[in-house]
Amino acid sequence: MDAAFLWEWANLGLRWLHVITAIAWIGASFYFIALDNSLEAPKDGDARVAGEQWSVHGGGFYYKRKYKGAPPALPERLHWFKWEAYWTWISGFALFALIYWGQASTFLIDPQVADLPVWGAILLSLALIVGAQIAYEGLCRALEGREAVLLGAGFLLLAALALAATHLFSGRGAFLVVGVALGTIMVANVAHIIIPGQRKTVAAIAAGQEPDPVHGARGKQRSVHNTYLTLPVLVMMLSPHYPMLTHGRWSWVALLLLVVAGALIRQFFVLRHAGRTSATMVLGGAAALAATAFVVAPRHDARFVGVEAPSFAEVQAITATRCAACHAARPTFEGIATPPKGVTLERPANLRRWAQAMREQVASKAMPPGNLTEMTEEERARLVAWVAAGAPPD
Repeated sequence: MDAAFLWEWANLGLRWLHVITAIAWIGASFYFIALDNSLEAPKDGDARVAGEQWSVHGGGFYYKRKYKGAPPALPERLHWFKWEAYWTWISGFALFALIYWGQASTFLIDPQVADLPVWGAILLSLALIVGAQIAYEGLCRALEGREAVLLGAGFLLLAALALAATHLFSGRGAFLVVGVALGTIMVANVAHIIIPGQRKTVAAIAAGQEPDPVHGARGKQRSVHNTYLTLPVLVMMLSPHYPMLTHGRWSWVALLLLVVAGALIRQFFVLRHAGRTSATMVLGGAAALAATAFVVAPRHDARFVGVEAPSFAEVQAITATRCAACHAARPTFEGIATPPKGVTLERPANLRRWAQAMREQVASKAMPPGNLTEMTEEERARLVAWVAAGAPPD
């Protein structure tokens, strides 16, 4: 069976698994954060209970209570939430390795950013992912109990990570490396802090001892960190579809602004579940998104000024040489089984159909990826001029 076809199926299988498990993890995480923020004082005055909630869903009523420390007795069956997080990371990292390491020269490396060997790009991306996790954990331990300072230090760490990634890798590769680094931090919070702390708490209760409250405090802290990282990580996973975000001089600033926007949007919902509506969060999120749009907005580009629109025959010649290796009914580029996103540029009608989309990809230098087909600046300018002129047929 064709290797490129098998690669496509591995891509689909891992991507679907990743989406399924991510929905399960995010859904459970968001639910418990919402539950925590909507608890009310117990009606029976039980001092052991931190809060309770009545809710209705799916035609049934539910009654939930949260204990400050140990419950009166452990139930026979205790539900844990961990494998959703683990499989989200396993599937996501495997997908990243399949695409961005398996085809590093196409998707991770951009010679116009940094002309790295494949092995060097892979090792550097791994170093950034692991290094970000180690640095984050060190900050959490060094600044325990000082959340405001930790927030500032964490943002500086993120800025350094974004700046390094966007100056080492392709635009889409940089955003994915940062996304994987944040996702690794999130799952490490579950695997190394939240779940071990819960196990120690349960073991203490089973032994008739009072559990150490530090485990609950640390678990809650990391759970809160995870909830504010969720929306930024999601937009980074989607970013390869939007070269306006990933390709540009200030892409690292756009990445940071998207993180701010995502955190503020998440905070709006956190407060909403606590019965408060914050216009500040809405306006702040909107302002961060507007700032992102401003940063990535097309600027006056001298490359395209005064360039005469080429003939359609010349456009066909350029795309046949620089684009059709991938964007053909039967791609000839190694590792590509089907045309990306179903876009084929062999027929005149399809060239005109995809003209506007092609303009953004070509002008931003997102395509060809890593400029593997060596499209010249003159050719880029000619294609952009043709689209600007209305993509005339001749």
